[in-house]
Amino acid sequence: MSESSSLSSKVQRRLDATIDENLRVLGPIGVDVPAFLEQAATFTTGGKRLRASFCAAGFGSATGTSEHTEAVVRAAASIEFFHAAALVHDDIIDRSDTRRGAPSTHRAFARHHRASAWAGDEKHFGLSAAILLGDLLLVWSDQLFVEACALVSPENAVRARAEFSRMRSEVTVGQYLDLVEEVAWPVVPIDARASRAKTIAISKSARYSVEEPLVLGALLGGASDSHVEQIRSFGLPLGLAFQLRDDVLGVFGDEAVTGKPSGDDLREGKRTLMIAAAQELAAPADSARLDELLGDPDLSDSDIAWMQSLIAESGGLQRTEDLISTSLREALAGLAALELDTESRQLLEDLAERTAHRAH
Repeated sequence: MSESSSLSSKVQRRLDATIDENLRVLGPIGVDVPAFLEQAATFTTGGKRLRASFCAAGFGSATGTSEHTEAVVRAAASIEFFHAAALVHDDIIDRSDTRRGAPSTHRAFARHHRASAWAGDEKHFGLSAAILLGDLLLVWSDQLFVEACALVSPENAVRARAEFSRMRSEVTVGQYLDLVEEVAWPVVPIDARASRAKTIAISKSARYSVEEPLVLGALLGGASDSHVEQIRSFGLPLGLAFQLRDDVLGVFGDEAVTGKPSGDDLREGKRTLMIAAAQELAAPADSARLDELLGDPDLSDSDIAWMQSLIAESGGLQRTEDLISTSLREALAGLAALELDTESRQLLEDLAERTAHRAH
């Protein structure tokens, strides 16, 4: 078993154990509780576990060990619960019907309402139940991070806890900015859209997907301030590459691989760096039509094909791929400046390549 699969297994067991323990405690409250918590189990099974891997790698970079201590496993599981909560809420905001090839959580709850022959609006019930599940996942995330902090020195715990709070606050603000961008575009000049999109990409995803898991692991491991800053110089550009790759997959990804319909970001109206680049490079009439179509949930297949073609032929896709490559090079340059043992360096290099070139 590889190191990454070993960590993934340990994190999955910790997630499952947390859900099982809460089912034992909360299940007796009411007969409908188990079905509610079952959605948490379904949603947190599988996934790439990149954030967990970066957390463990950050810890290893500070301690010089690749051992997956209980503190690391609980912190990594905490981040995975936070990520799951963010996805549950994000799917509601984006009106997404699917996640990883299965119904999104609010759609699953709506189906449960219908199958149970309950009264009222199944859609509203699904949205309400999913919001509550996302909130519960945040509670469990916090619980596990507290447990992780209890397993390290008080000094390390205080620093890690402060960083954890900052991460959660920034993601929430980034999500709000993303929401604003989907409706503010008529009053935002085209030449200002790229910088706004980059701010959103960094605050909503880049930091918490790569940089923050690395830093949290490093802080739990007792990293010095200088080491943490060096970790950031690696993690932030790599996190941006991660999000830019996500943007590409959201428009051009293979549904059989990503689990989401091709062009889904176009239906959701995502104002990404790639979209901003395409609009900057395209003819004014084409840019205006892209504005008109973007965010229409009823886009036809021909509309999607036209938008994909425009993004590619205008140079928006290539500019994004170039920025991914530039960000990866910047991250690897930051990694080269870190004092690491050979094993830790190789692990981070492998994670970087996997993150920037992933297919889902």
